[in-house]
Amino acid sequence: MKKNILLILIIAIVFSCKNNKQENGKLNIVTTTTMITDLVKNIGGDFVNLQGLMGSGVDPHLYKASEGDVSKLVNADIIFYNGLHLEGKLVEVFEKMGSKTKTPIALAEEIDKTTLIGSDYFASNYDPHVWFNIEYFKLFAKKATTILSEKDPKNTVNYTENEKQYLAKLDVLQNKVKSIIETLPKEKRILVTAHDAFNYFGKNYGFEVVGLQGLSTATEAGVKDVQKLAKFIIEKNVKAIFVESSVPKRTIEALQAAVNSKGHNVKIGGTLYSDALGNDGTVEGTYIGMFEYNVNTIVNALK
Repeated sequence: MKKNILLILIIAIVFSCKNNKQENGKLNIVTTTTMITDLVKNIGGDFVNLQGLMGSGVDPHLYKASEGDVSKLVNADIIFYNGLHLEGKLVEVFEKMGSKTKTPIALAEEIDKTTLIGSDYFASNYDPHVWFNIEYFKLFAKKATTILSEKDPKNTVNYTENEKQYLAKLDVLQNKVKSIIETLPKEKRILVTAHDAFNYFGKNYGFEVVGLQGLSTATEAGVKDVQKLAKFIIEKNVKAIFVESSVPKRTIEALQAAVNSKGHNVKIGGTLYSDALGNDGTVEGTYIGMFEYNVNTIVNALK
C-alpha cells in the first residue's frame, strides 16, 4: 500500500511540471495488459505513441508498478486498462490520475454487468477475464475507437477504418473457433487449468471449466484443492490438463502427480495463454493468434 501511495505522490509531483505531448504531436497511450496493447495497436496504428506496462508472461493480478512505469503514466494522454480489479491496486493509481488532460479508461465498463460471470471469491464480484468472450473484446475495440477519436478528431477517419478492419478479423476468428470446437465431442469438453481464467470461454463454447486456483492467481492452491481436483479428473476421465503461461507450472505438475498416483493417467496437454499474450513477433503475441492457438491446443489434447 505504501508503494502505491508513494507512486501516486511521485506522479502528482512530476505531472505538475510535465507537458504530455511529445514532439511528434501524437497521442501518448499507455495500456496495461498485452491483450489491450494489441487491441490499441490495431486501432491506433501509426497515429499514436503506444506503450504497454505489462509484457508477455506477466500476471496482471500480481503486477506492481515499477519506477520505470512512472514516466509512461505521467506522459500519457489516455490510459486503457481492463478494469474489474484485474490490475489490482494499480487501479488506485489510475483513479487518482483522472483529469481533463489525462483519461484513464476501464474498457470492461462497456460490458452490461448483468451478463458478467459473478464470483464470491474475487474483489470485484465479477470474473475479470472478459477478453475470452470475443463479443466483449469487440466492445473494447469500439470504446477505444471512440476515445481515440474524441481526443484526436483529425484522425477519426483512420481510427474508424482501422476499427472496421479489426472487427472483421474478429468475426473471422469467431467463425474459425466455432468450427474447430465443433470437432470435439461435447462430453470431452472439460477444461482443467491452473486458475479460473477461462469461464467466459467455457460459457460460450460449452466447456466445463475448472481451475486449480481461483479467479486471481494471488490465491494459492492447497493440498486439499489438489486432491479434490484430482478426484474430479479421475471421475470425469479427463485425459489432459493445461499449464498457463503466466502461472508457475508447478501447480499443474503437482495435480498431475496426484492423479497419476491414483492409477489414472493424465497428460499435460500444453501451455495456454490466459492473462498475457505470447512473445512479440510470434503468432501467439497477438490476441487473434493467441485465441486460435489456445483453441487448437485444447481441442487437440482433449480429442
